[in-house]
Amino acid sequence: SPREAQVLDALIAHRRPPQIAEDLGISPHTVRNHLKSIYAKCGVSSQSELLNLITSSR
Repeated sequence: SPREAQVLDALIAHRRPPQIAEDLGISPHTVRNHLKSIYAKCGVSSQSELLNLITSSR
């Protein structure tokens, strides 16, 4: 979703979930839900796995 893309972009920019929530005007819980959805779509189970996947594919 577009919001998931925003969350992912912020994560790549080294923003922490609470900062992402504040930046996007959403709750930290919503950020966590978006991250869980992103993890599932990418086949990973953690933020570090996701970032490793992204950096290895560049």
